[in-house]
Amino acid sequence: MDEIREKLIALMHSPGISWNAALHYLKKDTSLPIKPHYIQQNLFPSTTQTNFPSITPLQTKFITEQIRQYENNGIKTITILDEDYPGLLKEIYQPPWVLFAKGDLSLLGKQHKLAVVGSRESTQYGRNAIRIMFPPLVEKGLVIVSGLANGIDTLAHEYAMKNGGATIAVIAGGFNHIYPKENVELAIEMMKTQLVVSEYPPDTKPVRWQFPARNRIISGMSNGTFIIEAKRKSGSLITASYALNEGREVFSLPGSIFNPHSQGTNDLIQQGAKLVMRSEDILEELRI
Repeated sequence: MDEIREKLIALMHSPGISWNAALHYLKKDTSLPIKPHYIQQNLFPSTTQTNFPSITPLQTKFITEQIRQYENNGIKTITILDEDYPGLLKEIYQPPWVLFAKGDLSLLGKQHKLAVVGSRESTQYGRNAIRIMFPPLVEKGLVIVSGLANGIDTLAHEYAMKNGGATIAVIAGGFNHIYPKENVELAIEMMKTQLVVSEYPPDTKPVRWQFPARNRIISGMSNGTFIIEAKRKSGSLITASYALNEGREVFSLPGSIFNPHSQGTNDLIQQGAKLVMRSEDILEELRI
């Protein structure tokens, strides 16, 4: 199994590797037992032509050396074949093949997780909602999952810790290129006492498309997703969409019809999201 894991982890270091290209490669390698229920063969027929980059011997040597250094830097790799890979995450469309993790790995195994995302331009209303609602949530053992972005994401991580709770950050790019720069200190603190994860090797620089893509991981490892403040065109709504598509609970904080930061959350409520006015609204729905 160790050899199989090493192959899978090394594959994620291939320059320009995509999820579909990785799947194509894995199908061709008969030594890899990639045949569980979360790979929908009808979505990826074997006749599909997918190009994936070849790796030179020099690149292979460099990748091997990189992976060897992970343990020295406190970085763990969890593949989709491993027992400690989050069960809920296996159920989503295109689950990450490998999670690179730094911090308290036990948080991945916690039963109850709540994704909390929202506007990067949080208002006092959103900050007050987090301040009032978070204590009962973390008291019940909910692990708060968010994306380390400015605004609501940052507040979600900070207030989870302030209230003695646990939190997981899912980032775009790798550990060596934390974005935004304002949250480098927060990320370092979380790598010591909480957990930071990415589907990309540590030296990967974040690019724009990775941010909406990582939202599927935020909602995918969580029992439900709570949207706090979002404009109509917001990345938070992408996270809500992922959650809905996976049959997970979606919670939304209502707001003033005159506040653009509440237009997205109010729209979600109109579309069937659970209106949240108190923390108990979430706890009751998740049966905690």
